[in-house]
Amino acid sequence: MPASVVLGAQWGDEGKGKAIDQLAADSTWAVRFQGGNNAGHTIVLGDTTLKLHQIPSGVTSPNCNLILGDGMVIDPWVLEEELDRWYALTKERPEGERLFISERASVILPFHRLYDSADKVVGTTGRGIGPAYRDRIERVGIRFVDIPYFLDDEAKVKETISRMNKQLDSVGVSERVEKEDLVSHLRWILERYGGAIRQTGRMIHRALEEGENVLLEGAQGAMLDIDQGTYPFVTSSVTSRANATHGAGIHPGHVENCFGISKAYTTRVGNGPFPTELPYEEGPGNHMAMVGHEFGTTTGRPRRTGWMDMVSLSDSHRVNGYTGIVLTKLDVLGGLDELMLCTGYELDGQTVDYMPTSCEELARCKPVYERHPGFPALSEEEWIAMAELSRSEGQGYEVLPEEALSYVRRIEQLSGIPIVSIGVGPDRRASIASRGGPFDTEPEVTTF
Repeated sequence: MPASVVLGAQWGDEGKGKAIDQLAADSTWAVRFQGGNNAGHTIVLGDTTLKLHQIPSGVTSPNCNLILGDGMVIDPWVLEEELDRWYALTKERPEGERLFISERASVILPFHRLYDSADKVVGTTGRGIGPAYRDRIERVGIRFVDIPYFLDDEAKVKETISRMNKQLDSVGVSERVEKEDLVSHLRWILERYGGAIRQTGRMIHRALEEGENVLLEGAQGAMLDIDQGTYPFVTSSVTSRANATHGAGIHPGHVENCFGISKAYTTRVGNGPFPTELPYEEGPGNHMAMVGHEFGTTTGRPRRTGWMDMVSLSDSHRVNGYTGIVLTKLDVLGGLDELMLCTGYELDGQTVDYMPTSCEELARCKPVYERHPGFPALSEEEWIAMAELSRSEGQGYEVLPEEALSYVRRIEQLSGIPIVSIGVGPDRRASIASRGGPFDTEPEVTTF
């Protein structure tokens, strides 16, 4: 069976967790292929809200195996916190049973967090992600497979500690890395996770050969890709489709579907240009922030909000080749008198239909808008009832208010990508699927 990829189509925080959770019900493997605990995926199951940072969102499906892939940088302490919360909720210990860590993945150490804390420009999460990836590129980082060999090499330990402390000095961080602490941390990692560390690429390859369904789960979003995003205000990994199979340890020929997740508006966390940004304090920008609860899952920082940007979505599609779009948070726009769609930019007096590569130029871009009528605000219960009516009677999107349906169809027309699912609330039941599409299934009933 082919693999499916789920990616953020904007600047991250698009609601990937819910889409992955839905697809995982029919998947035997869910694989995170890049990033670390700078990701935040939220899943709402009735009264239970799960906030995941490293564990794949497929964890809620008991028959779905979970992999932290080759392309990840993993914080073992944060992972333990997540696993402990999962155990408190379900009494399951999945590590080594259905959750496996790639031996090729890099270890995030306290040093990386200390170094990252000095950032004052990009607006990172401070979780040590960038410094861990930098060590990988410089070929001085420690992968999970390297830990026992590293501990046996006294010279290597001393050399690493010296390098780390010099780097901390260079960014004005006074804390020191001590030999006893580093050795103790690495030994603990081996003891805690030794039973889960595997050649995960071979496991995924074998599963695909045996006809199993594999879900490749991305973190962050297309506009935060280190190569294709709004550099330098990006993350430290390749977030795009091209890295989905590479970061999982399999070849790209396995992928058949690539689903891009996009809000019905746009948000961004951290610094960097954002052409459709609206004032946070008032008006539609404040409405989106408050009604959409736009605060980062990982950092708690308020997200910047703005109108739907079809120019950035077009660039995102060019890089990733989406076979379908999952449009999330349509319900949040309910109650606004007028909706805007950005169809182009004005740059230095000229209209352009692409994102400039230079952030300096992108910061000068002014959005060119198309105006659409708004639709009424509905309660969470009303949206869920609408979604359940769509499923029970096979109506697809026809259950939507007329103005909302027109807005959705225009996004589909401008992007050239079929919209396969529409999120109308955080609950697993609050999704309306296209008739006969990949999301046109009954939601799983999960109780804890």
